[in-house]
Amino acid sequence: MTTAVLPTYARLPCSFVEGTGVRITADTGEEFLDFGAGIAVNLLGHAHPHLVEALTAQAAKLWHTSNLYQIPGQERLARRLCDATFADYVFFTNSGAEAIECAIKMARKFHAQEGHGERYRLITFEGAFHGRTLATIAAGGKKAALEGFGPPTDGFDQVAFGDVEAARAAIGPETAGILVEPVQGEGGIRPVAPEAMKALREMCTQNGLLLLLDEVQCGVGRTGRLFAHEWAGIEPDIMAIAKGIGGGFPLGACLATGRAAHGMTPGTHGSTYGGNPLAMAVGNAVLDVVLEDGFLDGVRRAAGTLRQKLAGLVDEYGDIIEAVRGEGLMLGLKCRVDNTLLLNALLDRKLLTVGAADNVIRLLPPLIVSDAEIGEAVDKIAAACRAIRTTANP
Repeated sequence: MTTAVLPTYARLPCSFVEGTGVRITADTGEEFLDFGAGIAVNLLGHAHPHLVEALTAQAAKLWHTSNLYQIPGQERLARRLCDATFADYVFFTNSGAEAIECAIKMARKFHAQEGHGERYRLITFEGAFHGRTLATIAAGGKKAALEGFGPPTDGFDQVAFGDVEAARAAIGPETAGILVEPVQGEGGIRPVAPEAMKALREMCTQNGLLLLLDEVQCGVGRTGRLFAHEWAGIEPDIMAIAKGIGGGFPLGACLATGRAAHGMTPGTHGSTYGGNPLAMAVGNAVLDVVLEDGFLDGVRRAAGTLRQKLAGLVDEYGDIIEAVRGEGLMLGLKCRVDNTLLLNALLDRKLLTVGAADNVIRLLPPLIVSDAEIGEAVDKIAAACRAIRTTANP
């Protein structure tokens, strides 16, 4: 079948029409268990009643005014995010890539305001994924993402994943800061060790640099803490978030300390749609749930259950799955077979997962996942492993 949609995606042969919680229904009527959550986006599952109510109520009132005017929902969501984090200011965007772009500009502007406009470069890490704009593909440094788009945007110095000493050696007179994902998502569910996160924070402080965190995929409760950097007991200067904060509605944000943001004055940055009333209604509804007493405790309990069951699969199907990695409900199965083989076997068994680099399958269920749904998913993974084993050894 021909399509008028630009063919930039290798899409799976599925089309979905409705969902509830952790379950999603295809146009064929088949029901799937969704452990991909739209690539960690549907934080509270499909059609969460509180989110639906917030969106429909706002949709009946006002959709868009632009940032020429005050937007009360922005003020409320920004205040709540600041009260729950290190931040003093929040800039709202429509996506994670835009949030990262804001973070990059803010870091450069900070040093320019300090009289050091020559300090514009950021140290980044191999395997990172920061988005698909010209700046963010340069920050990620992946050859396949850069190929064919002319000279890479200048200003990024990449070092090996988690290599603190390489990062230290890369600091020069033009360095503005360090940009890092506390847990790499696209790169294969690779957490940066807490000790390394602490060392990067200390390195930035000692050298007058800014620490920029990309928590687009690992933030908003995904790892069992509100934000993943909390596991290391550190605070960044700037942080980009998206995905989960909108619960499925396009929403991103760049959070910053007052010091880091002091150069961002009127006219330095902007967005027509960013922070519109619809997005703010949903973002506030997401926080209503995630900040409830006991919610993150429940995420950690569910994560422990899932990880324990997956460890059992590694013991039983070590020829298929090499290891389990990650944090909270952001887990990866490091495969011994081609990860697409397992992904497709899981799809055949009506379990949605997401591939990643380093031959990994991502498991990113909604944070509301139940023990029963976890058990069902693990049974499907076991069945897929048995099928692969049988095919390999008929």
